Amino acid sequence: MKCPFCGNSSSQVLESRTVEGGSSIRRRRKCEHCEKRFTTYEKTRNSVLWVIKKDGKREPFERDKVKRGILRAIEKRPVSLDLVDEIVGRVEREMLRKDKAEVPSRAIGTAIMRKLKKVDKVAWLRFASVYMEFEDLDDFEKAITKISE
Repeated sequence: MKCPFCGNSSSQVLESRTVEGGSSIRRRRKCEHCEKRFTTYEKTRNSVLWVIKKDGKREPFERDKVKRGILRAIEKRPVSLDLVDEIVGRVEREMLRKDKAEVPSRAIGTAIMRKLKKVDKVAWLRFASVYMEFEDLDDFEKAITKISE
């Protein structure tokens, strides 16, 4: 494993543990050259999950794209980055459990909204406004009424 500080490729594993429900391994490492510590994550690669967009195009599922969407929604909100990573992992696992090679983007967006609603309602509203393509204040009012129920 290459050290992110000095670039040396020799490191010692100090601690290992499973995370994300056992689908990843978190390793705490120490560089043998500069002696700085860093964390790595090992994740098993499943079959490629394809996303079917609204226009019919297909593209591979990208965790980073899901994470960017959630990060925009939680901007300046009291939601930790660890929780964002957990949400992304849960959404990915939910899509993989469907046992289908292709999932509609709508299923991913709906899963994200369900999880955001439990975490932060303002973040949910922000995400919903983009995902559901709000066009005016009436759309916001309807969503606020819906989330208040």
